Amino acid sequence: MAEEENLKSKTKKGLFWSALERFGTQGISALFAIFLARLLSPEDYGLVALPMVFLSLAQCFVDSGFASALIRKSDLKNEDITTTFYFNIIAGFVCYWILFFTSPLIADFYEAPILTQLLKVSALGMLIGSFCTVQQALLTKEIDFKRQAKISLCASVVGGLIGVTLALLGFGVWALVFQALFAQTVRAILLWRTSKWRPHGKWSNESFHYLWNYGSKMLASAILDTLYVNINPIVIGKLFSKADLGNFTTANQFAALPSSNLTGVLQRVTFPVLSTIQNDDERLARNYRKILRLSAFIVFPLMMGLSSAGAPFVRVFLGDQWEGCIILLQLACFYMMFYPIHAINLDLLMVKGRSDLFLKLEILKKIMGVAVIVIAIPHGVVVMVASGIVTSILALVINTHYTGKLINVGFFKQMKDIMPIIIIGMIMWGVIILFNCLMENYYIALVCDIIIGVVLYVALSKIFLREDLNEVLQMLPASIRDRLGHMLNM
Repeated sequence: MAEEENLKSKTKKGLFWSALERFGTQGISALFAIFLARLLSPEDYGLVALPMVFLSLAQCFVDSGFASALIRKSDLKNEDITTTFYFNIIAGFVCYWILFFTSPLIADFYEAPILTQLLKVSALGMLIGSFCTVQQALLTKEIDFKRQAKISLCASVVGGLIGVTLALLGFGVWALVFQALFAQTVRAILLWRTSKWRPHGKWSNESFHYLWNYGSKMLASAILDTLYVNINPIVIGKLFSKADLGNFTTANQFAALPSSNLTGVLQRVTFPVLSTIQNDDERLARNYRKILRLSAFIVFPLMMGLSSAGAPFVRVFLGDQWEGCIILLQLACFYMMFYPIHAINLDLLMVKGRSDLFLKLEILKKIMGVAVIVIAIPHGVVVMVASGIVTSILALVINTHYTGKLINVGFFKQMKDIMPIIIIGMIMWGVIILFNCLMENYYIALVCDIIIGVVLYVALSKIFLREDLNEVLQMLPASIRDRLGHMLNM
């Protein structure tokens, strides 16, 4: 019992600081993004998005799943850490020079000569990041997100200020490039200053064998996922306009703000926590279902709320030049809504050490997803984005297959857990959509959308999802929890 309470305490504390880091960082980034969106054009954002698939692939090779292997390993030795550190740096340099020399070919593919220099500079961020992968993995293993939160917030503020300053000075697309580069540099410096670990010792072939045996399958999965996630940007960047790509990437950026960031918060905490009980299936299943409901209870209403308020949100914060982003944002919110459910299911395979099953599922889902995208391409960007909703639902059926086999929490049990949340969220979505049809002033509409959404969802949750509402309140600091509990008479 004491062990269970200690696990719960660590999880709560980790979730709080991880949430502060991710949402503080992304909140600051979103604020600067709003300023930059008004200073720059969809075409500028489209240019920066063009080489992202290559940078993302390089990052996959730099990490190669070694960070996850360090977090998961219970008997971690210095040889494991040192070997990972050396590998990350070597991979970082190799990937940078490959990108450096292939940048003209990439620029020719997209028929955008400026990409040659953009990619060479942008890739420096990946190289700098390779020097601090180990430091962040060790902090995550210790469930120390307090220091990570402070580091990320500082890096976001510095990067954002530099980006806005350069945009005001007329640097255009380079403002976005240097914003990311300086943020990564500050993050690396602060991670080194706060981490106690320093590289010492030699490369260990034994450690590398363990790390590679686990990480190689994660690397293959990451490569597949990166290629798949970037199919739409590649196709849009090649076949459609740079403005279309800018609208698409911006829609995904804001749709990802609540979904992928909350998922990241949960994963960073729950993965090391669940790894400690990986051999107790009954306990693992019980905690897994709690995490699943918690993530859905928080993420689903946020995504449905953002979708329903998409039109006033884009017009108020980004401006009329981003009108093409509205429908894409509304659709993207629905396929991003299920992102945490996918991620938590796949995390269970990692906790169980079944990276082989992880890879099999990724291959199957990607084949299915590519087929759906190919069918959607001739019908335009909007249909391509809408097809993501279909793919997401089909992928959920696939992801839950092995979860059901490993801990007996399959598709139907998970749907039973989250369906009440979906129904309440859709009621909220429909009410806000109807209200916006009657409201012409976008500023008033946005304020009212937020109030209506919060009040309606909390009221319905108090009636039908009281246990989930209580669980969320328990994650908050005592002073805030008591105040909200008093307001809700709970």
